[in-house]
Amino acid sequence: MADDPKRQDPRVFFVGAGPGDPELITVKGRRLLRRADRVVYAGSLVPRALLDECKPGAELFDSAPLTLERTHALLVEAVRENRIVVRLHTGDPALYGAIQEQMNLLDREGIAYEVVPGVSAAFAAAARIGCQLTLPEVSQTVIFTRTAGRTPVPDRESLSSLAAHGSTMAIYLSVSQMEAVVEALRGAYPEETPVVVVYRVGWPDERILQGTLAHIAAKVREAGMDRQAVILVGEALNPKRYGTRSRLYDQSFSHGFRSSRP
Repeated sequence: MADDPKRQDPRVFFVGAGPGDPELITVKGRRLLRRADRVVYAGSLVPRALLDECKPGAELFDSAPLTLERTHALLVEAVRENRIVVRLHTGDPALYGAIQEQMNLLDREGIAYEVVPGVSAAFAAAARIGCQLTLPEVSQTVIFTRTAGRTPVPDRESLSSLAAHGSTMAIYLSVSQMEAVVEALRGAYPEETPVVVVYRVGWPDERILQGTLAHIAAKVREAGMDRQAVILVGEALNPKRYGTRSRLYDQSFSHGFRSSRP
């Protein structure tokens, strides 16, 4: 919770639902969902199976048609009536979740809240394709970003400038501009750089496209993907590229739990 971590007994919980598979919600998130008197959830982005976890009589509100002010009013009303309310967001609330403005309004009201993290689409996508996003001496950095749409992106965070690092990238909310994404990455990444696009990861209609920077835009276009997909880019995704072995499990490497061996 913001500013004052010592505030007791929050009655508003921002919970990450995960990317689609209802089993990917955290144990704490599921417990709070079952306890909630009111749940304000993120429309079609939250699986129905999670809403079925709610207790009988719990009030359910789809936030898709609501304004920030109306959503806030639903949270405050429940708190004033001494009820528990869960604001259920897709993925992880801290990433493109628009929770800061909601927390700011609660702060003004002096209402305590807690944020419960969730699994973001990039991590679920990496798990689905069986890859590690960081590899020793290949990439030790993951950049989370998006292209500009109706929400602008600061000039210093343009895709081309971020691509100059050559790191693993997870690009959200951008598959509808796939050609522009590829064009921005060219010059920083070789044409043979692996690219994976995962549509609705964790949902029954999940689709996975794997390719290279040279050909992925055509694959996306042919598949008709234009929304709800995460794009992973980088040499770490290459199944034949393992990099240097991690020192963590090397017998010559000592740490607080193990002594080195010659």
